[in-house]
Amino acid sequence: MAKLALAGGTKLKTGNFPSWPYSDENEISQLLEVLESGLWGTLGPKTAEFEKIFAEYLDVSNVQTVANGTVSLEIILRALGIGRGDEVIIPPYTFVATATAVMMVNATPVFADVDPETNCIDPNNAESKITEKTKAIIPVHVAGFPADMDSLTELAKKYNLALIEDAAQAPGSEWKGKRLGSIGTAGSFSFQLSKNMSSGEGGAISTNDKDLADRIWSIHHVGRKKEAPWYEHFYLSSNFRMTDWQAGVLLAQLSRLDKHNEIREKNAALLNSLLKEIPGIEIFSRDPRATKITWHLYMFRYNIGFFKGLSKNRFVEALIEEGIPASTGYKPLNKQPIFQHKDVQWLFPEGNPMNDLKLPGLDAACKKTVWIMQYALLGTEEDIVEIAEAIKKIQQNVDEIL
Repeated sequence: MAKLALAGGTKLKTGNFPSWPYSDENEISQLLEVLESGLWGTLGPKTAEFEKIFAEYLDVSNVQTVANGTVSLEIILRALGIGRGDEVIIPPYTFVATATAVMMVNATPVFADVDPETNCIDPNNAESKITEKTKAIIPVHVAGFPADMDSLTELAKKYNLALIEDAAQAPGSEWKGKRLGSIGTAGSFSFQLSKNMSSGEGGAISTNDKDLADRIWSIHHVGRKKEAPWYEHFYLSSNFRMTDWQAGVLLAQLSRLDKHNEIREKNAALLNSLLKEIPGIEIFSRDPRATKITWHLYMFRYNIGFFKGLSKNRFVEALIEEGIPASTGYKPLNKQPIFQHKDVQWLFPEGNPMNDLKLPGLDAACKKTVWIMQYALLGTEEDIVEIAEAIKKIQQNVDEIL
């Protein structure tokens, strides 16, 4: 009789992990306030309140809320004057928005390889990609793991580049005691449904540069200026504003963010201790300068040699059937179909380099990395133990699904 759920056996995890997104009476109270105020839309009081409190949380002078985390990157690039003929260095192990935001301002994304210890951008490889056309670097703090901000800050200063932190997965993560999004030229945050702090959709931009903050405000607000008449517009832009509905939800979400992140930290440490005892499962090492990690994803490396050659996709399928919320993770971004589309070929006048890139760090990341969803880390100790037990169960009965 089969033991693995994928082969017809009984799944290991019979209970549920905590549901996500999480909400309670705080969100209800905030939304009722917005409803009863009648101030549902443009530049409302809840939006201003969240911007102020989130800026204090990050220890920055300016936060601008926007419609989502994708346009937040695009707005930063526009505000910096980056456009046609410019290059922006990004990692290839990330969501497509990191690249398409660059393309939407008519600049060219240039891929630097990732550090296999973190799956974040490799500063040394990034430096090798800098040309006279390079205007910015966008490190992505993957899964809440900080990129090497010391090396990247030095690199940005050396070549006079903007350093834009893609902190979509990292609200509350810290590098040497400083919250991510407060270290570079600007930070970009996402509050999409899966994120550790969610309003369904939504985004924010952080910066300590007042002039940049003023340009960001204008670009997010149809090109207006704060001191100018309502129907005067100064920049080619659009409406990227957040509503008070979203801001009200985010005020409630922010109030419990640190508590949830502490639970994730504790459970990630437990899961690390359990998984390192399983042959063929490799946990990610932690840079001691990463003083806090938000664990938007729990990543580990899967070695098929210890599972009789079972593919990663099949392993993840089996893990899901055992009741564990898992994913195979990102595919190589440079090989996404978007880069072969006729509408973007003008970005590559000397020929499209994407398929010929040599990125061994990316190859290793995509080949071996497995994700566990962040809400699983909000569970009990028993929940965390069951994740490890499910992996052991697959390893012990792998012949059933080969």
